[in-house]
Amino acid sequence: MPVVLIEKQSPQITVITLNRPERRNALTIELMTELITAIENAAADPKQRILILRGAGKAFCTGLDLEAAADSSKAHATAEMVARLLLALAETRLVTIATVHGAAVAGGAGIMSACDFVIAAERTKIGYPEVRRGLVAGLVMTFLRRQLRERDLRELLLMSELIDAKRALEMGLVNRVVPSDELDSAAQEIAAAILQGAPGAIQNSKRLIEELWSSSVADDVALALRHHMEARESDEAKEGIAAFLEKRPPKWAG
Repeated sequence: MPVVLIEKQSPQITVITLNRPERRNALTIELMTELITAIENAAADPKQRILILRGAGKAFCTGLDLEAAADSSKAHATAEMVARLLLALAETRLVTIATVHGAAVAGGAGIMSACDFVIAAERTKIGYPEVRRGLVAGLVMTFLRRQLRERDLRELLLMSELIDAKRALEMGLVNRVVPSDELDSAAQEIAAAILQGAPGAIQNSKRLIEELWSSSVADDVALALRHHMEARESDEAKEGIAAFLEKRPPKWAG
């Protein structure tokens, strides 16, 4: 079964679906590789203007597959693939719309935050629990610091509790909250509005939004990747991931 589904909804819109519903679309190297390829292929078609990203099953995406991530020999490769995926979303010329439901957690919430627009279904749970696994949500932080007030950023990352879609809307983490059966129509409304704009003007507007920041997304991701890997290779990360997989509280040293 393919882990990424691709549908050209129209000559201008591509819908990409994360398709590991049995694992709540947890991220593996295979899934991320295929997702990057799908994004790049859609952008290579000059007629395509919009990419809608969704998740199959009960959740959008619950982040890294920690069973796979427990293999320390793949830690670097996994983290670098997450960085590549977030950059692919952030730097594509396409306008990206994430439609999230059920849960968007850790790396899944990171994918969401790298998109231009986010529409969340009511009762969706969103959060960044990395510190509870002994990890640092560095790559995600690259995007959250551009979108949130610092107080909200600290609440999400240091308390690491899941918030509901309504709270995410209050923070500015998502654009709209709708009933779950209206996710697709809400995405189509945003797409229709975007398609009224001139393609070149939209692309230049996206580029200027990025260039007005004092540092680039690519530079910030490189810095964040270094911090993430320092945490990923730590004893805390080994204990945090083991505790999560064993369904027990972590035993932090000190």
